[in-house]
Amino acid sequence: MDISIFQATVLGVIQGLTEFLPISSSAHLLLPKIIFGWKDQGLIFDVALHLGSLLAVIAYFRKDIIELSQAVFARMVDKKPSLNAKLGFAIIIATLPAASVGLFVNEYVEHYARSTEIIAIFTIIFAVLLLYADRRGSRVRSLRELTWREASYIGLAQVIALIPGTSRSGITMSAALMLGFKWEAAAKFSFLMSIPIILGSSILKAYDVSTLTQANADLSILVYGILISALIAYSCIHYFLLLIERIGILPFVVYRVGLGIMLFIFY
Repeated sequence: MDISIFQATVLGVIQGLTEFLPISSSAHLLLPKIIFGWKDQGLIFDVALHLGSLLAVIAYFRKDIIELSQAVFARMVDKKPSLNAKLGFAIIIATLPAASVGLFVNEYVEHYARSTEIIAIFTIIFAVLLLYADRRGSRVRSLRELTWREASYIGLAQVIALIPGTSRSGITMSAALMLGFKWEAAAKFSFLMSIPIILGSSILKAYDVSTLTQANADLSILVYGILISALIAYSCIHYFLLLIERIGILPFVVYRVGLGIMLFIFY
């Protein structure tokens, strides 16, 4: 792994921005290769960047995570129902489809579906779907009204995010909007359900790293990449939740379409 501070900064910013914004991380990871001609950063640095994103979302929602965990535990042990327990189980249910399917098709996707043209096509297609969901959804419901069946629908939508260019946050927010949830509720649920997915993905990649020779890994660069990714991701979550109701989704849609077209041109 031979990565400079500049490369680590650029890749950390890209990871932090695109993991939670509905703009497709896989599409943006192509940009350093196109603009700078960089080689792939390597699996161990990829794990570090995802660890940064994971730390950010856990830190931001730490109070929610503690409350939901306690409520789920109380529901299982003391049979004590609560809205937090209901939401906690909804997150688990929403995670299962992508986690199950990902175990079987992730390697296939990595080898056969990560081409520039596929990423460009789905970047544009799901930008249009995001706009449709924003216009079609009533945007009146809160997370308190989320049912387990609706959580499973959002979870099934997350399976589609295995296709590069889709955007995990974009497709799950679109599904929640179509079910009538407010933007803040759709975004918060998408972020919370990302925690087990990112964690599981990082564990799988860490296992792959353990089977490789990584003697040349620079620990200081890895830590730096984690910090950059975490700081940018934390800020991204905060300002997205703060501003989404004011600015709407159109800027992200226009940006995604432009990005998809640019990828086609360079391809």
